[in-house]
Amino acid sequence: MSEEITLSLKDAEALSLNVLQHNGYSQAHAEAITRNVLAAQRDECHSHGLYRLIGCVNTARNGGVDTHATPEIIDQAASVVKVNAHQGCSLLAFEQGKQSLVEKANRTGIAALAINNSFHFSALWPEVEALSSEGLIGIAMTPSHAFVAPAGGTKPLLGTNPIAFSWPRPGGTPYTFDFATSVVARGEIELHKRAGKTIPSDWAIDDKGSPTSDPAAALAGAMLTFGGYKGSALSTMIELLAGPLIGDVLGHETQAANEQKTGKPFHGELIIAISPEVFLGKDAEHHLQHAEVLFDNILGQGARLPSQRRFKARENSLQNGVTLPKALFDELVELTH
Repeated sequence: MSEEITLSLKDAEALSLNVLQHNGYSQAHAEAITRNVLAAQRDECHSHGLYRLIGCVNTARNGGVDTHATPEIIDQAASVVKVNAHQGCSLLAFEQGKQSLVEKANRTGIAALAINNSFHFSALWPEVEALSSEGLIGIAMTPSHAFVAPAGGTKPLLGTNPIAFSWPRPGGTPYTFDFATSVVARGEIELHKRAGKTIPSDWAIDDKGSPTSDPAAALAGAMLTFGGYKGSALSTMIELLAGPLIGDVLGHETQAANEQKTGKPFHGELIIAISPEVFLGKDAEHHLQHAEVLFDNILGQGARLPSQRRFKARENSLQNGVTLPKALFDELVELTH
């Protein structure tokens, strides 16, 4: 079993900021990225936690992100705000466009935030939960590089293409899910490779189109969609809504940053905010309380709500700090030198 190390949230935050700023990220970008990866680490979403800082550094070193870009906010329409990230990280673009999105949703009932020309690597649930904390329903989606074969295909075309949803619950944690339309997030396969572990044979195919349990072969081949044709169709929807609809590219038209500096990792993200207060008026509280019947019945069968494990992990981390492999910690410390 690999050796682990525990950090206080404050020390983990300081480490993240140090890594990012030492490698060229502006204070504003470093703080936005840190808020996201620290939230993931706190909730034990390891594939999107501090581990992601390595990718942020490599992307910056390979010219795949403008580490000092200033997002440009565009008031597109009564219910639409667009943010041109100018090849900067999507997280600062979201934070700077969020207030306009919230105001528009509270005014019109439903509003959309389109982020264009951005480097995106992060979990989506912190964004939709930022909306549900404002009493709004949040939906977010983004395409990624071509890592996934469409159902029935043998070569990468679609991205892992995650979608997230968060429903505000009276007096409690929101109902939130965030999942890739691939069988697993690509980061899970990367973590298996780092740990020298095999993967289930239904996660991916190798470069010849055959099922594989070797994470290296999976990364060189193609990942698979969850649910076969259903996941493939949902992934395609995400490509369209967070690509052409908002005037941005399809996932396969992007490439990860590389040492030759020829990568083009910039693409779009779509976030939708819905106001129960506007949809329902004076009856909003009644109907939100009615929704609790569904959650109670799910739990009443002994089933688990999405994110329950994450919220429990959060409580533990807030008290005891976050745990990560010592090898990862040492690698991050090395990035500060």
